[in-house]
Amino acid sequence: MEFDYVIVGGGSAGCVLAARLSEDPNATVCLIEAGGGGRDIFIRAPALVAAMVSGRPKINNWAFHTEPQPGLNGRRGFQPRGKALGGSSAINAMLYVRGHSGDYDDWADMGCEGWDWSGVLPYFRRSERFAGGGDAFHGGDGPLQVGPQSAPRKITRAFIEACESMQIRRTADFNGPAQEGAGLYHVTQFQDGPQRGERCSAAAAYLFPAMGRGNLTVLTRALSEKVVVEEGRATAVRIRHHGRARVLRARREVILSAGAFGSPQLLMLSGIGPAEELGAHGIPVIRDLPQVGRNLQDHLDYVLSYKSRRRDVVGLNPRGLGRLGRAGLRWRKTGQGLFASPMAEGGAFLRSAPGLDRPDLQIHFVIGIVDDHMRKLHFGDGYSCHICVLRPHSAGRVGLHGTNPSAAPRIDPAYLSDPRDLETLKQGARVMERIMQADALTPWRGERLYPHDGSDRALEEDIRSRADTIYHPVGTCRMGSDADAVVDTALRVIGVAGLRVVDASIMPKLIGGNTNAPTMMIAEKAADLIQPVQRPAPV
Repeated sequence: MEFDYVIVGGGSAGCVLAARLSEDPNATVCLIEAGGGGRDIFIRAPALVAAMVSGRPKINNWAFHTEPQPGLNGRRGFQPRGKALGGSSAINAMLYVRGHSGDYDDWADMGCEGWDWSGVLPYFRRSERFAGGGDAFHGGDGPLQVGPQSAPRKITRAFIEACESMQIRRTADFNGPAQEGAGLYHVTQFQDGPQRGERCSAAAAYLFPAMGRGNLTVLTRALSEKVVVEEGRATAVRIRHHGRARVLRARREVILSAGAFGSPQLLMLSGIGPAEELGAHGIPVIRDLPQVGRNLQDHLDYVLSYKSRRRDVVGLNPRGLGRLGRAGLRWRKTGQGLFASPMAEGGAFLRSAPGLDRPDLQIHFVIGIVDDHMRKLHFGDGYSCHICVLRPHSAGRVGLHGTNPSAAPRIDPAYLSDPRDLETLKQGARVMERIMQADALTPWRGERLYPHDGSDRALEEDIRSRADTIYHPVGTCRMGSDADAVVDTALRVIGVAGLRVVDASIMPKLIGGNTNAPTMMIAEKAADLIQPVQRPAPV
């Protein structure tokens, strides 16, 4: 089969690209996704993220593991990644966060011309249909429905009051004029219509409305095995679909949108990457690109969890499960209530030192106990608070375990390999502990899980024993204008014609916030770079 564009990966970026490129009726587009269709109840019902994130069982989740991490006492980290149309937007907490404007100006300063804040804001706005309507910061008529939560818990509002008692100002919009402060997260969720209260994944927002187009082909449960390169040009993708090998040819371009782990893995399996790595696995070198798989950056998360003396949170007990069941019935009727909650309802952006020009710490406040990605369950009601360092100095890499395309990639985030990250995380943990002890949370505060004596040594040991990802890996196919970049500022792979990478892997530096909204922005901008047709400006 032959198409104009063959896109590998039906995640947040791939869904946006497939929808945008197929707007041209003269262009044929094929989207390849290794997972399922992205429409099941686990994805649509926001609260059921708890059933997917643990990977036990693997519901819409690749459930990767890292290499042993010396900075985490030799533990293997866990890396949930979405395995369905919508990708990780199908299994995340639905939080819509763009990062700080200065993050994108930093990209431009690193040689990524056109990717500064003024260059990316129009694409954030084009993507968004904000419940409050369009303004200077928000789009009002985009595909992605974004808005406030319908019914945040009382404890989440108490968390915000606790932050205010610590002189952390309240903010109504983390994506508005000022990111710093504490408040409620906006969510990617249907705000009205028959899908009200359901998750608005990238697939639900972009792809599903476009599925009826005759020029768009979507293949699910199709594993991409190799990009075919002929005379220096990417011409096809070899896949395995329903047990059969197939080759899908691309007249114009092959586009990799398989994410920070999948895109570098497929490049290397195709002979594009570090010659030393390829040679170690007997893969012929098509193009020696030493930085493929390098520059892996992620947000390392440290969590405090508490039993709750009140029952208006999420609990693993007969009463709690009964409340959740009743909430599910309410959600099916009205789209509201506990089942519509992102669970991580509140948060804050903080500076670890007053002289910093922007926040370097982020808090997620969760209305249930989240221990080891829900893989350690605790009987009773509870809540959690998480903190991460937004711009870590530590950077790792993605490599291969072998030449089998169905094998997991080799993931080494190198957490805490730079000692500055540990010091910043400890400062943040101290602030978080004070917030959790504030009077506003007293009605709920019960026993703390994993208490320690409060010493610096004990805190460091607790971080090394329990910290792990908050699910924001980026950077492994770095964009730039320098000789070491993997892709140029138009996201074309250096030295291989007809091949681009469009996903979070192209970020030269991790942004200060959740990465789903920026990934969709990248794909919106890429659509204009690939196919410069006139698209309406956001309103």
